[in-house]
Amino acid sequence: MTLFEEGTPPPSAPGPGPTQRIRMTVAYDGSGFHGFAANPGVTTVAGSLVEAITKVLGHPVALTCAGRTDSGVHAWGQVVHFDIAGDADVDRLQRSLNKMLAPEVVVREASVSVPGFDARRSATGRRYRYTVLNRPLPDPFLASTAWHVPEPLDLLAMQLACDPLLGEHDWSSFCRRPPAADASMVRVVRDARWVNVGESVLRFDIEASAFCHQMVRSVVGMLVAIGQGKRRAGDVAWIIRSKDRALAGEPAPPHGLCLWEVLYQ
Repeated sequence: MTLFEEGTPPPSAPGPGPTQRIRMTVAYDGSGFHGFAANPGVTTVAGSLVEAITKVLGHPVALTCAGRTDSGVHAWGQVVHFDIAGDADVDRLQRSLNKMLAPEVVVREASVSVPGFDARRSATGRRYRYTVLNRPLPDPFLASTAWHVPEPLDLLAMQLACDPLLGEHDWSSFCRRPPAADASMVRVVRDARWVNVGESVLRFDIEASAFCHQMVRSVVGMLVAIGQGKRRAGDVAWIIRSKDRALAGEPAPPHGLCLWEVLYQ
């Protein structure tokens, strides 16, 4: 489906005049999207956003995000930027986008950014949140945002296993290898913890300078295996040092993961 009537040419790009950079904080339910990044032929968050923004502004935009999320992954604090022609009525833009895209995609904040702001390169850290429902029966109201693990988990063991995650490590054991052979897998994890939020809901919060592909889901998968007694908390350190992807086990499913916040100075 397109936002333009059949036979209507797409709006032209902005002219050579002055532009403004718009910064937006976006929340979305990733269940119905094939990830964030635009991908012809499938519905993505970026594709839907760009189409709606183009409709409102009358010219196409190039969208930059703080972090691309995979299919089924959600966001509460995704940050994007794009340039527009002339002056911006950001309140009207926000209202119009939410009218077209909500409730699956919601623009929580919109503003004209400071000079030089870049949603990706200006970020100093990201925070992800993973939710586990740990009780025998599933919950239909949490089914799209939490991983249902029916057997009891040892939360203390899972909490102890977080300590080796902190600091600077090569995360090759927990990440899908990027195409570039010389790409660095080193990341700095500043915080990692499990919290019991009540009613059998467990939450894993992790903050790092940046993340590599499937890193959080792979870490959660290993930590849940520790909670199930299939692995030991003491295994984490040597699995990190091994740089062997096979040793970390299967990643947790995507629907429990949420990009919670992007940090800037």
